[in-house]
Formats: sequence, structure tokens, C-alpha cells
Amino acid sequence: MTDTPGDGDLDLLEVLPRLTQLGTVLQRSGLIERAMESAGITVERPGMSVLVILYTSDQPLRVGEVAKRMQVVGPHVTRQVHELERRGLARRVADPHDQRARLIELTPLGAEAAEKYVRTLLGWFATALADWSADDRRTFGRLLERFANDLTTRLAALDDE
Repeated sequence: MTDTPGDGDLDLLEVLPRLTQLGTVLQRSGLIERAMESAGITVERPGMSVLVILYTSDQPLRVGEVAKRMQVVGPHVTRQVHELERRGLARRVADPHDQRARLIELTPLGAEAAEKYVRTLLGWFATALADWSADDRRTFGRLLERFANDLTTRLAALDDE
């Protein structure tokens, strides 16, 4: 059973159990919680998402940009930022291009916590992929990015219909 003509040899019905398996293992393994515990971070999952987004960004971000990357609404991020500020993990700074606006950046403590978390996750992923060739890892990364982007676009289009 293929989804649409021209799918080639890919049987999407065969992919579905793998996607379900991946979703289940990510949820049941407590991957995020285990990585947070390993890194010594005690924030809620959405707060961890904010930390990672700020950590992987090359600059401080507006709340709206963080919300866009998390695919949530701004007030949700604002609540998380308040908590991260309270814990000394993030802070608001003036936007150099608009003094009325504020940007969010990690404090040194927040950057250290996010780095430990990311390093823990990447270590586990590296272990899972250890027996893969470099070419297989590159192909996997490229195709996973493409699939995630295309699926996100398609689901957004369905929301707009």
C-alpha cells in the first residue's frame, strides 16, 4: 500500500510501525527526563525546550521567536521564561535594534545546564548510531530533517484548511 502514485518502493504502511516504535521509546524511556536528571536540571519539559532553543541559537531571541520554534503561543513561553529567570538560568536583555523590546538569553548557569543536557542526549544518540557508517549517519540526518520539515509544512497546511 503506497500513499500516492510515484512513491516508488516505499510502503508507508511499513514505516508507520517504526514511527510508532520511535514515539513510544522516546516517551516510555523518559529520554528527556533522564537527560535532565543526568545534567542536574530540575525544570519542566517546556522550560528545557526553551533552554535548548536558546543554547542552539547564535544570539538572544525574542519570546515570539522562541514560541515559533517551539510551535506554541507566546504566553506559554513567557511563563517558562519567568521560571527560568527565577532559577537564574535565563535573563532578559535589551534588544540592540529596538530598546522597547526584550530578548532572552541564557545565563552562564543556564548555558552550562543546557550544554550538559545536550551533551547527554547526543552521547546517547552517538552510542545508538555507533555501528553506522559515516555515510549512513549523514543520510539519516538529511532525510530525517527533510521528513520533519515536509511533515510540519503539510500539517500546518491542514490547520489552515
